[in-house]
Amino acid sequence: MRVALTGVSGFIGSVIARHVQQAGHSVTGLVRPASRRDHVESYVDRFVVGDQSDPAVWPDLLDGAGCVVHNSVDWQPLADPPDLPGHLQRNLTGSIGLLAASEPRQFVFLSSVSVFHDILARWNRVVDEDHPLRPAGLYGAYKAAVEAHLWAAHYGKGQSTCALRPCGVYGIDSKLDRSIGHPIIADIRSGRPYSRAGGGKFVHVRDVAAAVTASIGNPLVAGRAYNLVDCYARWADWALIIADLLGVEADIDTSSPDHPVNAFSKDAAQTLGVALDRGHEGIREHLRELIALGGGGGNRPGK
Repeated sequence: MRVALTGVSGFIGSVIARHVQQAGHSVTGLVRPASRRDHVESYVDRFVVGDQSDPAVWPDLLDGAGCVVHNSVDWQPLADPPDLPGHLQRNLTGSIGLLAASEPRQFVFLSSVSVFHDILARWNRVVDEDHPLRPAGLYGAYKAAVEAHLWAAHYGKGQSTCALRPCGVYGIDSKLDRSIGHPIIADIRSGRPYSRAGGGKFVHVRDVAAAVTASIGNPLVAGRAYNLVDCYARWADWALIIADLLGVEADIDTSSPDHPVNAFSKDAAQTLGVALDRGHEGIREHLRELIALGGGGGNRPGK
C-alpha cells in the first residue's frame, strides 16, 4: 500500500517512514521547503514539498495513497506567547481539511495523551481509552478536537480512522540535541547539582512507529483510539542512570515521588502487538546510545 505521511522529516516521522517502508509499503512524504530529507531518502520514494495546511499540496500528497498518516504539527504558533489564529488555521483547520480531503482513505492520526488532564475519580487513577478527553492546554485541545472529527468521519461516513496517543517520545533524534536526555547528560557531565522535580510518562519512538505500522490496512482499528504509554520515570531517574553510565558521582535530588498519580492501561495498545514493556531499562539503553553518539556535549568514540 502507498502511505501518505506528513512530518516525514521530523523525529517521529522519520522513524515511522522507516518502519512503514520496511513493512513493504511505499511512502509519500510531506516536507516543508526548508526541511532536510537526506536522513529519510532511503525510506521515502516520493516527496511532496509544502505545508500541511495548504490544500494545494493535498492532491499530490494523496495521489495513489490508500492510507494517510497525519503526524506533523506546526509548533511555531504554539510558542509563548501563542498565535491563536495561526494555530487554529495551520493545525486545527488544516488537519480537519486534510481528513476530509483524504476520504475514503484510511486516516491514522498521531494524537497525544495531552488530551487527558482532569482524571475522573471513578476511573480509579487508571486511564483507558474510554475516559473523557479533558485537556488543559492548546496542544491537547487541538488533538482532542481533531479526534472528534475522526469519529464523525468514521461513524458518519464509514471512513476508517483511528488515533494513536503517545506520551513523551524518546529515542535518538537526527538533531541530537533534541533527544530527550541530552541536556541532562550535559548537566551531569558538568558536575552541577541536578534538581529538576517531577517526571513524566515515556514511550520509545520505535514503539510508536510499530503501532502506526500495525494500524495501516488493519480493519480492527477503525473508530478506535490507542494510548501509547510505556513507563513513568522521574527526571531524577534519568539523571541517576546517566551518572551510572558515565561512572561519576552526582548530586541528584531524588525527593520527587517515584510513582505517578495516574497510570494508563496498556490493554488496547498491546492488541496492536506493541508490548510497551521497555521500562527504565529501555531508557537506560537509549541513554547509553545517546552518550556513545556524543549526546550532552561529549565526544563520539575516537574523536
